Amino acid sequence: MSNSAVMASAERANVGGTTATSGVYTDSAVRLFALAAVVWGVVGMLVGVIIAAQLTWPELNLGIPWLSYGRLRPLHTNAVIFAFGGCALMATSFHVVQRTCQTRLFAPGLAMFVFWGWQLVIVAAAVTLPLGMTQGKEYAELEWPIDLLIAVVWVAYAVVFFGTIGIRKVRHIYVANWFFGAFIIAVALLHIVNSAAIPVSLTKSYSAYAGVQDAMIQWWYGHNAVGFFLTAGFLGMMYYYIPKQAERPVYSYRLSIVHFWALIFTYMWAGPHHLHYTALPDWAQSVGMVFSLVLLAPSWGGMINGIMTLSGAWHKLRDDPILKFLIVSLSFYGMSTFEGPMMSIKTVNALSHYTDWTIGHVHSGALGWVGLISMGSLYYLIPRMYGRTTMFSVRAIELHFWIATIGIVLYIAAMWIAGVMQGLMWRAVNPDGTLVYTFVESVKATFPYYVVRLLGGVLYFSGMLIMAWNVVMTVKSGKAEASPIPVPAPAHA
Repeated sequence: MSNSAVMASAERANVGGTTATSGVYTDSAVRLFALAAVVWGVVGMLVGVIIAAQLTWPELNLGIPWLSYGRLRPLHTNAVIFAFGGCALMATSFHVVQRTCQTRLFAPGLAMFVFWGWQLVIVAAAVTLPLGMTQGKEYAELEWPIDLLIAVVWVAYAVVFFGTIGIRKVRHIYVANWFFGAFIIAVALLHIVNSAAIPVSLTKSYSAYAGVQDAMIQWWYGHNAVGFFLTAGFLGMMYYYIPKQAERPVYSYRLSIVHFWALIFTYMWAGPHHLHYTALPDWAQSVGMVFSLVLLAPSWGGMINGIMTLSGAWHKLRDDPILKFLIVSLSFYGMSTFEGPMMSIKTVNALSHYTDWTIGHVHSGALGWVGLISMGSLYYLIPRMYGRTTMFSVRAIELHFWIATIGIVLYIAAMWIAGVMQGLMWRAVNPDGTLVYTFVESVKATFPYYVVRLLGGVLYFSGMLIMAWNVVMTVKSGKAEASPIPVPAPAHA
């Protein structure tokens, strides 16, 4: 089936192909998840600004244990990844799967359970992490009762998503659903295996694994949380919302399928690059490095596919701020997925490891890719959930874009410079083998870059506040309306 035929058959109603309908979509969970994503985005980024300020001026923790950096930092990562990112993924996946399958959500009541269950997970995280209840595992800090709740909610999420695909009214499964589906399956596997633990009380457990095996499983999980939660799921957004906003078919449908299979196979093996120069066997470190380098090809293939979807419509970038969000997010995706493989090379990693270069890399992906693609998708989605074609203020979207982009550039440039400087200072030695610099000298030299990072974070957070205002005004001026389901096109179309 050609690109245009795929998009037309899956999306005929939304581009005005037919007026016949067969019921309405169930969008209650979509609306709630979309609004929750904006709320948690504000909260998570606020905590990020607070801890950036604490790193600049440590006395800002006020001597209060539950406001210390060590407790607020996992709160920040969980809030931004699983609260903001998770709600955005669930909103868009429930929205996309209905439109591309031309059917209502399977088990709408279960979809509402997924929403409220996920909010309970987020609130439980917000309470327990500042209190110091943690497993101490990156992106998997939450204690075992919350882990069990996550597993139950995630299985319900899978049932709703794959159940909807199972009752689809069109034969074709559009590629966005492949990415959403892989993200759902992989995250379930990662979470259940890595979170295996032995409880000793309601608030404390110990990992079922030990030593280097625990580290290996943790970074198999940790890097694939990036690979599937923060990449595959958001690529599902990319493959739907960029063609929709640009009103163009995806550049190459064949490339999108190659992108999918190459990405999900390769990502699973890349985790050991987090453990260079550790007790992990050298061969395992090398496997992680090699697969990380191979990962460059499918990542850039997907980026090129998304950007080239604008072929013949480049002029739209001039006047469409939502397209700016979506396309610039792909630029950051390409940059981050070039930088990551380069940092996985052992000789580069010897300089970058444990420095703020890693923080810059993570945030070029998080702020630039995940943040901007989510915001662009939500700007498309939210007004249509309230009977509008655009947000309340298009100028506010434009302002948000420029503030956020400037904030990202300040943030990651500061961390790149600080990171390389730290790496060079730490490895500098005198002729007699003694260190040229003490560690505290590297901390002092990093201070101005922490100030710039804080400024970048404040700008990015300010953009999120503008978005929150725009969403509130859009909801107030609109009305929640049911969207009609088109009668599926004939099989020969």
